[in-house]
Parts: sequence; C-alpha cells; structure tokens
Amino acid sequence: MTEAVLSAETVFAPVRSQTAFEETVERLGTAIKLGLLPPGTRLPAERELCRRLGIARSTLRQALTALTQSGHVFATRGRRGGTFVSDPQPPAAPASPDMLARWRETCDRRLAVELGVALLAAERAQPADLLALDELETALEDSLEDFSAYRQTDIRLHVGLAEAADSPALVRAMTEVQGAMTDLIAYIAHPPQVLASSNAQHRRLLAAVRERDALRAVKAMTEHLQGTEHVLAGLLPGR
Repeated sequence: MTEAVLSAETVFAPVRSQTAFEETVERLGTAIKLGLLPPGTRLPAERELCRRLGIARSTLRQALTALTQSGHVFATRGRRGGTFVSDPQPPAAPASPDMLARWRETCDRRLAVELGVALLAAERAQPADLLALDELETALEDSLEDFSAYRQTDIRLHVGLAEAADSPALVRAMTEVQGAMTDLIAYIAHPPQVLASSNAQHRRLLAAVRERDALRAVKAMTEHLQGTEHVLAGLLPGR
C-alpha cells in the first residue's frame, strides 16, 4: 500500500495479505505519519480493530507491540485507557532524502536478485549447504533481542542461499543488495516481534529449499521480501 492511495476510509479496511502482521504495521504506521491518525488519537478497541482489519487478535497485538516499541503508539490502562497515537519522535539518525526517495527501488533490486537465488538454491543446494543454512536459522532464533547480531546472521543466511545456488555472480549481487538494505533499515526500529515474523518466513523458505520445491521457495521468498517492504513502508521516517 502506498501513501497515494491511503485515505481515512482505508486505514481500517480489511487486511488481505499473506503478511498480515507486516501489512498491519504498514497500514497503521503510514496512517500515523500522514496525520490520518493524529497524535492523541485513540485506536478502536482490540475486538473492533480485529473485526475491521480482518485479522486475529494475536496478529494485532504483535503489530501494536511493534508500533509501541518503535514509538508510534503507546498504551494506558484504566477506565480511560487504550492504545493512543504518540507525539512524533525524531529518528535516531537523520535520514538521507535520496535514500528515502529510492527505497522502493532498493527493494525492487533485492526482489530481482533474491527470487532467482531462491529458485536456484532449491534446485542446486547440497547437504552441506542445507546444514549451514539450518545452523544460521537457529542462530537467528537466538538473536531476536539483539538486532546487531541478528542482522549479521541474516546477511550470512541470504548470502549462504546465493552460495547454495552455485552462482558467483549471484553471490556478488546478493552482497550488494544486502549492503543497500542494511543502509536502509538502519532508519527503523527492530522490535523482536518483527524479527520473529521474519524468521518464521526464513523457516518456510528453508523448508522449501530442503525439499527442492523451487516454486514454493520462490513463493516463500516473495512473502519474506514483501513483509520487509511492508515494515519499511510503515516505520520509515517521513518520505
């Protein structure tokens, strides 16, 4: 979903996506940045918000936790409690206008590289490749509270997939797009809920690669990259 098509009427329209958690983060985060949900706005009650968005309560709570930890909303208790839109906070580091203007182009370049990697890795991965990838996935699961360690391992996993594809050119391309993504995601918060969702997608991807199901690997990679794009759209500072 882009800013151009987001209106007050669509903020709480049903989420129709395989990446419901990430799309909910994008929907609410973008609405807050555009001022459609101004500071101090109280969000609808959980039951009502789940009904309107068409998502499970667990998905909503994960998305609200991510938005709370990124500073977009805050929760209070009591008779007048609820979830409210926070006053805008300045980003931890000044965002590059050029990078923000081209963030979708960066995601598109990554998509082109990683889908080819997923397909070829499913066809060509050797047992040693699969063992190394499984070890990296386990290390990611142990790093959900430490984004720096998580990101380093995440890069190794994606480059490892390119190595499993047995294509030096794709390894180089993967390294380049991972570097560009690292620069981009430095501008957003990384709550453990976002990392856990990302790693669940990693597991589905690796399962498809292990079973040599190229089409399912491409589908899993597509959902993974779309999930990242939703989170960026929702949490990047004003673009």
